[in-house]
Amino acid sequence: MLEVQARLWYTSAMPQELRAGIGFDIHRLVRGRRLVLGGVEIPAESGLLGHSDGDALLHAVCDALLGACGLGDIGDLFPDTDARFKGRDSAFFVHEVLARTSKAGWKVANIDTIVFLERPRLGPWKRAMRDRIAALLGLAAANVGVKAKTMEKLGPIGGRRAVAALAQVLLVRTK
Repeated sequence: MLEVQARLWYTSAMPQELRAGIGFDIHRLVRGRRLVLGGVEIPAESGLLGHSDGDALLHAVCDALLGACGLGDIGDLFPDTDARFKGRDSAFFVHEVLARTSKAGWKVANIDTIVFLERPRLGPWKRAMRDRIAALLGLAAANVGVKAKTMEKLGPIGGRRAVAALAQVLLVRTK
């Protein structure tokens, strides 16, 4: 009986059309570049190598949104061979992807993210990153999660040669 009640609650309380998407990105760390994550510049010895500003977190957000809508990935829309995107602020990509998401009839309900890096520690910047992502997606900050994890000195991330990011998004049908 409890199982039937739970099923009835779930079907009546939840919107009928939801989609989830996952995004991942990784970039090498190099000297002479800014470290930008989640649209926030973070003081560091090295930054992310990329055709754009290299913001692995916003790139993962874009891929999560595109994947949830079945619209490909960030490389399909903004190839690193296209000079128009060289040095571009990754907020541009988020705006473009969000417009496509909306046009496809979807709205972001929430997003949860993880940044994997050894140094610098992101504690002092996680709130600013969350607030920036929330602003870019038109969400309340409470609907955005930003976590940071080290790799316990293992692999290229633990060796301070790379930064990776993972994002999961939940979309709700608007049309």
